[in-house]
Amino acid sequence: MNKSDTARESTSAPVTAAWGAVISLTLGVFGLVTAEFLPASLLTPMAADLAVSEGLAGQAVSITAVLAMITGLFIASVTRRIDRRHVLVGFSVLLVVSNLLVAYAPNLIVLLLGRVFLGIGIGGFWAMSAATVMRLVPEALVPRALSLLFSGVSAATVFAAPLGSYLGDQIGWRNVFLLASLLGILALLVQLATLPRMAPNGHTRLRTMFEVMMRPRMGFGMLASLLVFTGHFALFTYVRPFLENVTGVAVSGISAILLGFGVANFIGTFLGGALVERNMRLTLAVMPLVMGLAGLSLAMLTGTPVSDAILVALWGMAFGAVPVAWSTWITRTVPDEAESGGGLMVVAIQFAIALGAAAGGAVFNVSGATGVFAISGLVLIFAGLLVSVGLRTEPLPAKA
Repeated sequence: MNKSDTARESTSAPVTAAWGAVISLTLGVFGLVTAEFLPASLLTPMAADLAVSEGLAGQAVSITAVLAMITGLFIASVTRRIDRRHVLVGFSVLLVVSNLLVAYAPNLIVLLLGRVFLGIGIGGFWAMSAATVMRLVPEALVPRALSLLFSGVSAATVFAAPLGSYLGDQIGWRNVFLLASLLGILALLVQLATLPRMAPNGHTRLRTMFEVMMRPRMGFGMLASLLVFTGHFALFTYVRPFLENVTGVAVSGISAILLGFGVANFIGTFLGGALVERNMRLTLAVMPLVMGLAGLSLAMLTGTPVSDAILVALWGMAFGAVPVAWSTWITRTVPDEAESGGGLMVVAIQFAIALGAAAGGAVFNVSGATGVFAISGLVLIFAGLLVSVGLRTEPLPAKA
């Protein structure tokens, strides 16, 4: 067998599923997203301990998002000659280093440095996740594997903020980050035990990213996904002010509703995998429509805490299917350059986070949380209709 045959064999879809490797990546996702969310629940004690304002301490979140976006753009080209097993393990090492730096940070500069490492790990991991899953399970099982992978996000959404807040009061915020570093070590050990060698494939130079963007369907798909994620993050950013000021729920009630959102999101992730296997285009179109209708209903109807909790849970369940569906779309639209396609998706999502928060803030200043939910709902409905009439999801013909 010559070298080219070996390369083709190492980059083709496997005959049997390496579920242990997929689970190891899910553990990595859980660790990365938990670390990403922790400052939201620990911001006040972090700021007090470091003798800075909460606004400055909040940059620990912003810098992570910025580095994730930059890394998503460049990681495939920078690591194009490195075994993908080594790259993925490297992201878990960055997760551990990040949490340790934050836990022992004597000042804000060191803390932000730790968050830079986390941003690189998050952006790089998400850029390569879909491409990696394609190489761990047969093509027919990719949606199911992606739903398992994204369950790590949902689990972190459920546990990170409330558990981080509770443990921060009990053992201090620095010890919470030390515990988060143990999650990274666990993911690292399981990945070392289960991830196979995966030779780099595709061209993965920087210009490849732009060439992939110019392929048929990619530009339209990126626009549609940007609208979906922007609408979602505008809703999510201002859900607490909405529940406080419009629904009239106390802090304990808000925590319960957000827990319901997280649990529903967890369920929706697995539901999304099953739906994508049946009809990917329908899933991509219906989920933002459900989210948009939930947002509009919250804004326009005079609901009770119970009815609003149900609508928030419905929105969370629908959103659980969205990352699974779009990641699967990437694997089928640019299967030969799934890493570059994944990088573009990371950039779109991180940009959507910033755009949703900024645009939502502008609307909030004019018409409050009700206005944010109404406009975000309309954006999501428009995105769902756009997908239903214009997005093609069948595989592209293979290149000669």
